[in-house]
Amino acid sequence: MDHLRRLSRPQLRAPRALLAWEGWNDACDAASGSAAYLLGSLERPEPFAVIEPEEFYDFQVHRPQVKIDDGGTRRLTWPMTRAYALPAGNHDLVLVTGEEPNLRWKTYTRTLAGLLTDHDVEMVVTLGAFVGQVAHTRPVPIVGVATDPALVEHYGLLASSYEGPTGIVGVMLEACREVGIPALSLWAATPHYLAANPNPKAMAALLGVARRVLELDLDLTEMEQMASDFEARVDEAMAENEEFVEYVRRLEDVGTKIDPSRSAQMINEIEDFLRGRN
Repeated sequence: MDHLRRLSRPQLRAPRALLAWEGWNDACDAASGSAAYLLGSLERPEPFAVIEPEEFYDFQVHRPQVKIDDGGTRRLTWPMTRAYALPAGNHDLVLVTGEEPNLRWKTYTRTLAGLLTDHDVEMVVTLGAFVGQVAHTRPVPIVGVATDPALVEHYGLLASSYEGPTGIVGVMLEACREVGIPALSLWAATPHYLAANPNPKAMAALLGVARRVLELDLDLTEMEQMASDFEARVDEAMAENEEFVEYVRRLEDVGTKIDPSRSAQMINEIEDFLRGRN
């Protein structure tokens, strides 16, 4: 069975690829939000290829959604991986986005790697984010994992020493290694006390590094403004709680170990504040 459905064949110039999934890899919607921002630059975003969901998703976990169009017709929207083509300067961008699949990850990632190879993609960057003990007042730490560790050093990224369970991003890097496409995974560390909120600052940081690594011409002005506004809202919320201000100051000191559970009440207050401002 061919899991890949091709809808068109774009003519791409020295393409690079950016991949982002919703799910385990996507703390604070940092990865999927980055992809959504880029898609927002297109007037009518239409994928040129999709990976059919039947073999890869548990539909009791990722249920299809019923939607009603303007004419009153009910339609189903399935969880699906979509590939888009975006102009981005000297290198066109293949943007792949979707929900992390539940099943047959090897087949899924090899199918996707085959699509990228077929379109002569020169390099792949995947996006991810995790919740950490970091302060929103500091630049977003970006950790790199790559098919070749020299890539992490070359781009001046923090190296990861993590060992343990992985998500679809880790399996995708292995699929890229198999077909010989250099691949780099970028991970943003997001503040644990803002874990319930989408984080534009993490999105801007991921896209900024991805733009540099892939040598793309991407306008991030609006995203950077969203990040600045987000930080200002958090600062405003902090100002109303002296204990929380001190907590964040302690987080800024990387040598200080803090147990997040001790500040659960303050975290709930800051999240409630931000939700009320959205």
